[in-house]
Amino acid sequence: MAGNTAIGVLALQGNVSEHIGAFESAIKGLDLDIPVIPIRKADEIPSLLALAIPGGESTTIMRLIDKNRMRDVIREFQGGIFATCAGMVCAARNLIDETRFSPLDLLDITVSRNAFGRQRESFEADLKITGFEKPFHAVFIRAPVITSAGSDVTVLAEIPQGIVAARQQKKLILSFHPEISHDLRMHEYFLKKVLSLS
Repeated sequence: MAGNTAIGVLALQGNVSEHIGAFESAIKGLDLDIPVIPIRKADEIPSLLALAIPGGESTTIMRLIDKNRMRDVIREFQGGIFATCAGMVCAARNLIDETRFSPLDLLDITVSRNAFGRQRESFEADLKITGFEKPFHAVFIRAPVITSAGSDVTVLAEIPQGIVAARQQKKLILSFHPEISHDLRMHEYFLKKVLSLS
């Protein structure tokens, strides 16, 4: 799709349909006219307005990114990046205790994949997020956290285990799953504040 007019959702593995639905609802709510499309090929990426990297299984996602020769294309992409949970792992510069793959180095963060241990693989929390008047009810599923961030990374939300929401330029990175929370504010924030679309 030409003209930098679409939001793409990386459709290799993970919560693809949920992100497409959430973005479509957020776009409609903001009275915008932007298609949301699944992305399965490297040559579909450069013309996008933004690319979402959904939650799923980070090892599998990275293996498929490399199999489909998307690594360099994603790293060179000049549009927005919206990455959640496993997408945060894929987007990191450095990973703690992970040797099976190298992340994409999209922003200056170090991520711990298994920050909560098996006893708390899934939980929910009301997060105070910078710029939001009311807390965001976040769903964490075997979630990673950011353990350190560069000086040009803006931290948006933290919990005792670490940073769970951050922004660097046109990249918004979350350790939780906003696409299943029935709260569109993170997708709207990305469209309005990160991409400056309204």
